[in-house]
Order: sequence, then structure tokens, then C-alpha cells
Amino acid sequence: MAERLFRRDVEGRHEARSAGSAPGTAPHPVVVDALAELGLDASDHVPRKLDDELVGWADVVVATCDDACPVVPGKRYVNWQLPDPKDRPLEEVRAIRDDIARRVAELVSTL
Repeated sequence: MAERLFRRDVEGRHEARSAGSAPGTAPHPVVVDALAELGLDASDHVPRKLDDELVGWADVVVATCDDACPVVPGKRYVNWQLPDPKDRPLEEVRAIRDDIARRVAELVSTL
């Protein structure tokens, strides 16, 4: 969700790549639905594993994982403790989405 919300907010001024420590094989359908409510299409999202190359590419690493994220000295890390939307009802995923949207807006304002 954060990647799609970030892309919307930066309007091409910055890039984002999403990755996880234990990614699934497809986006969660309820997450796709929650983003679609905002006009964002995430149906083409391909989950990928977080690795040193992706961390090395980033200027800012937004970590939603605890100790599973690789740490590269000199990188800016932002830690967001967020509930996993997996297997949650749409109402809860909406709340998570809205929380992420607020955090993304705050991050974008610092770039």
C-alpha cells in the first residue's frame, strides 16, 4: 500500500520499490480493493523479497518489519510499526491504509 500511496503523492518526483521479508505470491485482494477505493490500481503488484540490492538502491528505507530488514550503514531508515493487512476485513484494511497514507504524506514532506 505504501508504494502506491507514495507514487500518487510524489507525482513522479521520486521512485519507490516495495519488498518484504516474507512476501506472498500476489497482492492481498482486500488491499487491492482498499486502494481501488482511492483510485489506485494495485492489481498488477508483484511481491518481491527484500534484499541487499533493493536496500542499496534506496535513499530512504521504510521498514515495517522488526529485525528482518537488512541494515546498510549510511541509509536513512524510517520505522513504521503497522499491523499486517493479511486476512483482515476491509474495514480494518481501510484504517491501515489511511494510517499509511498519513505517514506517507509526512515522509514526502521531508524529501
